[in-house]
Amino acid sequence: METINTLGAVVIGRNEGERLRRCLQSLITEIKHIVYVDSGSTDNSVAIANELGVAVVPLDLATPFTAARARNTGFKFLIQQQPELTAIQFIDGDCEINSDWISIANTYLAENPQVAIVCGRTRERFPNASIYNLLCDLEWDTPLGETNACGGVALILVSAFQEVNGYNPTLIAGEEPEMCFRLRQKNWKIWRLDAEMTLHDAAMTTIKQWWSRTKRSGHAYTEGCFLHGKSAEKYNLKETKSIIIFALILPLIIIISSVIIDSIFFAITLLYIIQIIRIIKYKNLEIKSLLKASLYGCFVILAKFPQFVGLISFLWQKLLGKQHKIIEYK
Repeated sequence: METINTLGAVVIGRNEGERLRRCLQSLITEIKHIVYVDSGSTDNSVAIANELGVAVVPLDLATPFTAARARNTGFKFLIQQQPELTAIQFIDGDCEINSDWISIANTYLAENPQVAIVCGRTRERFPNASIYNLLCDLEWDTPLGETNACGGVALILVSAFQEVNGYNPTLIAGEEPEMCFRLRQKNWKIWRLDAEMTLHDAAMTTIKQWWSRTKRSGHAYTEGCFLHGKSAEKYNLKETKSIIIFALILPLIIIISSVIIDSIFFAITLLYIIQIIRIIKYKNLEIKSLLKASLYGCFVILAKFPQFVGLISFLWQKLLGKQHKIIEYK
């Protein structure tokens, strides 16, 4: 068994403040080589990193910020400073690593050389602070084992990362699953362990924040489909079609049929209810809470509308040949 014992960590963030402090403190006892990549913070984030003795790399303000660009910059910095590193723990500044995670993930990578990325369970730090935080917590509860994608927090083999040239720096969202797609095309595996990995602090308290975050996911699905939708996997094609069906086609049919044929209006409306029930049934099997599963199911369908706004935003900017602007929710 190969022992992977040369780890580094890349932390990215912007105006995370005390969330960043918790993040870095959870890492510095586990990993020696850490870099914090700052995307133009105007708070005390950089000062916190300096105080804790963590190397700081500020992104050039002349180029639009993206999480992908920040992660690539951090990776490049670490490898230049410590070329012997064999795996990198990526983490967002609003997350805190579980004390056992690094050891568990490191061991799994060592024992499974075909695995490029290993991730674990993410929990929301304050799930009861708002309905939107709770939705995040439910979203994090995903199936275990081999998976198609990871989130922003994951332990990644340096060799695999380099083989696909890292994250696509032009993507303003969805950069993690897109890189995972390219890794899987080269026969690497992505694995989600039944192990506590991170506490995440979404800090979402308003519907405006939820709308922006969900709009961003619609943009990500559409751009991913645009890039790889014609592949054998038909990457993001199903998700993009779902947005169009539930946020455009069905609402148009409902509006037209409500004027012309009442029976069609009720039949199409029933499709929404059936889909919500299907989602509730599936989620309830995972979390064993009908109330939370019902909340999740309703918002999954409601999310199609801000996702459609994200879809239109991507297509419009693509048509005009404009640079896609980052969509922030906090």
